[in-house]
Amino acid sequence: MADKHKPEVWLRGPIEGISPLLQPVAHALLQAREEVNDLMTGFPEILLWIKPVGMASPGFHLQHLAGVLDRLFTYARGGALTQHQLTKLSLEGKMPEIEYSVTTLLEIFNRQVDQAMKQLSETDELILTDKRGVGRAQLPSTVMGLYVHAAEHTMRHVGQLLVTATMLRG
Repeated sequence: MADKHKPEVWLRGPIEGISPLLQPVAHALLQAREEVNDLMTGFPEILLWIKPVGMASPGFHLQHLAGVLDRLFTYARGGALTQHQLTKLSLEGKMPEIEYSVTTLLEIFNRQVDQAMKQLSETDELILTDKRGVGRAQLPSTVMGLYVHAAEHTMRHVGQLLVTATMLRG
C-alpha cells in the first residue's frame, strides 16, 4: 500500500537517470502506478468487468492503461504497431476468454510502466522535438508530444478508474 504521508511523486525530487526535461512524464507515470496499485489491491474480482451506468469497467481501464503506454511509446521510438498490439487494442474492455485476475492486470500495468521508465531513461533530449507519426494515418506529433500525452492520458484513466472502482465497492 502507498504511504499516505509521503508527498506525491513529483514532490520527492528528481528521478535518477531521467532527463530533466522528461521528469514530469516520469513523475506522472510513477504516481499513476502508486495510485492504481493502492486502489486495486484487494479489489473484488467479481466486479472487475462490471460497467456501472454504461461506464468503462475497471478491467478495461487496467488493460487500457498498459496498452496506451505500449502504443504511444512505440510511436515515440518511431515504430509502427504490430499485429499483436492491434489485436490487444481490439480486445480492451472485453472480458478475456481466460479471465485475468486483478493481480495479473496490475502486473501487466506495472511491467509496462517499468518499460516506459527504461525508455525515458534511454531517450536523448536532442530527439524530443523529432517528428513522429501516429496511427495508420501518421498524424503528426513529436517524441515529447507522445510522452506527454502518454502521461496525461494515463492520469486521465487513473481518475476514471478511481471513480468507477470506488462506486462499485460502494
